[in-house]
Amino acid sequence: MGAGDRLVGNTTFCDYPPEAKNAEKVGDTLQPNIERLLALHPQMVLVSTASQLEAFTKQLDEHDIAVYVTDPRDLEGVFRSILSVGDLLNESIAASELVKQLRARSDTVERAVAGRAPVSVFFQLSGQPLYTAGKSSFVTNLIERAGGCSVTADVNEAWPRLSDEAALASRPDAVIMLSGDAMGAEANTKVAAALRNSPAVQNGRVYLIDGDLLTRPGPRLIDGLEQIAHALHPEAFK
Repeated sequence: MGAGDRLVGNTTFCDYPPEAKNAEKVGDTLQPNIERLLALHPQMVLVSTASQLEAFTKQLDEHDIAVYVTDPRDLEGVFRSILSVGDLLNESIAASELVKQLRARSDTVERAVAGRAPVSVFFQLSGQPLYTAGKSSFVTNLIERAGGCSVTADVNEAWPRLSDEAALASRPDAVIMLSGDAMGAEANTKVAAALRNSPAVQNGRVYLIDGDLLTRPGPRLIDGLEQIAHALHPEAFK
């Protein structure tokens, strides 16, 4: 939203846009270096509750550094977080314009797949161990908007670990997996053993999508939404 010149630091995971790589690194999201962060004299720190950094945020509070926590559970939550950060940075107009553009792209996808039979989808976050997306994950919401129906939508966690038995019983018509350096070990880019006899694998409906587009709750989620929709309903976009 045009406020990149005010970014004094970020984590080792922050690599997009390219300019983010040049910011001072304060460690990763689970073990940030508080001394290094304080040396940057920030007025505000943005954190995600996914990191569960209660002790970290308490230390920031003791140094009178404002902390803003974002924890979007769906695409609307991502839009709200963008608008909120825009307000905090006095960039409300730019934030509103960004959300307007993103929402227009989302609406285009949803109109294209409207009325089509939902495709049952298994989202494989990692294959060994087997992790997926549950009820409170924004990925589940993306799948629904893209014309799919997540087979784990009723699991009461954002990123639950699933048993092989549960995966075997889910019998999805499509499997979405993640590609890219962010996903780490090669073992996680292979279909989980429990899914290899599923209709999805038997019919060749296994789709690789860049992990950065589906696991980071920011503007690029719309890119992920578009790719999921094109994979599940290619006929809708001819």
